Amino acid sequence: MSASNPAPDSDPAPQTHIATEAVNPGRERSETRRPSVFWVLAVMILPVINLAVRFKVTDAAKFPRSGAFVMAPNHFSEIDPVLMGVLSWKLGRAPRFMAKASVFTIPVIGRLLHMSGQIPVQRGGNVRGSEPVKAAQRLVERGQMVVVYPEGSLTRDPGLWPMRGKTGAVRIALERGIPIVPVAHWGAQEIMPRYSKRLNLFPRRTVLVKIGDPLDLTQFRGRNLDPATLNEATTLVMAAITELLEDLRGETAPTKRWNPTEHDQKETGRFEA
Repeated sequence: MSASNPAPDSDPAPQTHIATEAVNPGRERSETRRPSVFWVLAVMILPVINLAVRFKVTDAAKFPRSGAFVMAPNHFSEIDPVLMGVLSWKLGRAPRFMAKASVFTIPVIGRLLHMSGQIPVQRGGNVRGSEPVKAAQRLVERGQMVVVYPEGSLTRDPGLWPMRGKTGAVRIALERGIPIVPVAHWGAQEIMPRYSKRLNLFPRRTVLVKIGDPLDLTQFRGRNLDPATLNEATTLVMAAITELLEDLRGETAPTKRWNPTEHDQKETGRFEA
């Protein structure tokens, strides 16, 4: 497998460069200023990421600074959640993820995940069960954000483009009446290639990020959230993420989105690229 290097960002939209500096300090950062277990996680993670990663963010102002919303990023490296979590923190929000249930069984780490409000889901990214939905509802009631990877697992697409999406992200957004914000990033594969066990922390890498407008899902509100409706809404989410990624990479994604079942691939676990 090979992946192209991050393309120079020639997008004329406003850009924000963030590494260790504060972003929009003041009231908008109140969530990260409030004492919580996230402070422990920040002490553990931020020093390493600040040395290894430089974020270059386009349209950072579109990232909601308050209120509940679903953040929907692309997913192609196992270090993605760490990078997206740090990005969210730097933009003033404490990130909560839909995370594999198996991770919660790891001593110390599992305890910290529970304490920070992360949501365990079974393999395959299933959020149809009552517990993940109830956990997401609690986040909404508290005005907190939740990060859901619509692909459910690392993309199987050979070029690291977003593959077919699952319905968890739109289900939460539609059931709870909250925005869903598409996000694309590129550069994580230089730090940790897909399914690699090695981290390349030096020299410092640049991770490009582009944040999209909250998606307009009004056409789906009030409709029965059956598979057809959820799949239709998910298609819009995946198209938005892919368009953002095309801008970052300066390339055009394949016309047909990768579907693992059409290539005799499992949708969970590692696979041979």
